[in-house]
Amino acid sequence: MGFARTCSVALVGVEGVVVEVQADLEPGVAAFTLVGLPDKSLTESKDRVRAAVVNSGAEWPQKKLTVGLSPASVPKAGSGFDLAVACAVLGASERIDPRVLSDIVMIGELGLDGRVRPVRGILPAVLAAAEAGYEQVVVPECAAAEASLVPGVSVLGVRTLRQLIAVLADEPVPDEEPDEGRPDPLMAGLRLPGAGAATGVHTAGAAQQDQGHDLADVVGQLAARTAVEVAAAGGHHLFLEGPPGAGKTMLAERLPTILPKLTREDSLEVTAVHSIAGLLPAGKPLVDDAPYCAPHHSATMQSLVGGGQGIARPGAVSLAHRGVLFLDETPEFSGQALDALRQPLEAGHVVIARSAGVVRFPAKFLMVLAANPCPCGRFSRADDLCECPPASIRRYQARLSGPLLDRVDLRVEVDRVTRTELTRRGTRGESTATVADRVRSARERAAERLRGTPWRTNSEVPGRDLRSRWYAAPGAMDEAERCLERGVLTARGLDRVLRVAWTIADLVGHDRPDATDVNLGLQLRTGVPRGVPMAIGALT
Repeated sequence: MGFARTCSVALVGVEGVVVEVQADLEPGVAAFTLVGLPDKSLTESKDRVRAAVVNSGAEWPQKKLTVGLSPASVPKAGSGFDLAVACAVLGASERIDPRVLSDIVMIGELGLDGRVRPVRGILPAVLAAAEAGYEQVVVPECAAAEASLVPGVSVLGVRTLRQLIAVLADEPVPDEEPDEGRPDPLMAGLRLPGAGAATGVHTAGAAQQDQGHDLADVVGQLAARTAVEVAAAGGHHLFLEGPPGAGKTMLAERLPTILPKLTREDSLEVTAVHSIAGLLPAGKPLVDDAPYCAPHHSATMQSLVGGGQGIARPGAVSLAHRGVLFLDETPEFSGQALDALRQPLEAGHVVIARSAGVVRFPAKFLMVLAANPCPCGRFSRADDLCECPPASIRRYQARLSGPLLDRVDLRVEVDRVTRTELTRRGTRGESTATVADRVRSARERAAERLRGTPWRTNSEVPGRDLRSRWYAAPGAMDEAERCLERGVLTARGLDRVLRVAWTIADLVGHDRPDATDVNLGLQLRTGVPRGVPMAIGALT
């Protein structure tokens, strides 16, 4: 009779539950039973573990073996329990002292040859272990940098099961040779099918700047450039409407480059989500730049908000957490998928219920919508180039529901670039670096004002607090309140105008919004000129 136990972590969304892996050996016919609500891939670990133990030079016990995963009521999925199961079995057979295993958390998949392979979700798993009070974690060697991001945890990275046995048994550690001739062999299969560049997911907004994307490349479009700056400074959602080739996509791609660097707390949140999705870039375990996600308009509701069979996976709204979600050709998305965004836009998270359990993913993102004004894209109030029937234009524009657009703070019409603007020499708009400095200063002012509250940007402040604690200058809201009376604005829209006005005040250095700040915010929301300059620099 032999018994040993060690620990691993079961992930439910981005939250982890420490699982005790128990191995019990009893006299009887050799058999291997795995209990504790395992899924298919975890059930198959019986064959992987047996082959890995034998090929690592250890003896497989020829007795009745039962491995239990506790708590049994929590669903367990994936191959990350392999390492813990193998060590628990070796502890029960007394190849390893069982006493050294009880306080160690082990995460990793085993190959048949005994190699320890990485799995998705290393960072949230180690975070869960640290919160549960564990101080020692064993992970695959190539994932040790990701696990080491968690403070207060001693991380051991191993290349093979043979090495781990030697460490735990206090024996000389063999020097295992890495595979040669293949790029990152252990990382194969870690990406979700279809994920990555093909879906428009970039784990770091700085990648856009590395490609030479600069706001100075955008020709003209003063109103749209101002809206992008305000959106970045206050975290406001943005809708760009205009003809093809006017620069809507260029502006959206440059938005991540003017966002500030992520804080340490935000970086860990974003990295945890991307780790679960298998999208962490090689050689960069910590995502410290704002992510940028631009799914194709054929994306389903599940790919946007999350879902899938069994335990739900994060969708585009979670992959864009603390970054930018860009929906190009928004009217071409399905109405069901677009309306599903309304709840995470308000709540900042998404809750997905499946038969295997309920998961919660963070989803605080800056949404940018881009659309043509009509099916042919040439409709404009300034000319009559459009050939679409009026009914067709109305149907096309009605694909974006009113409740969704009501949650968008900034709505800007992007005009067609003129010949004069395109051929003019020697005059360029402000660079990314210049705008990014103003955005950073504005966010610092907002953070100072909101210190001691749960909010960090103006877009997060509830309307009741804006009206009671951070109100505008006397008379500044008169025009906006008249728009509310005429039905131009909803009550939610009035609050959003005040939020935008606070962001504009932070950008220009005002102590509180005056009539000019509010009118510019009103103009950016309704598109109706209010006689105020569109350039932020002109207001300072």
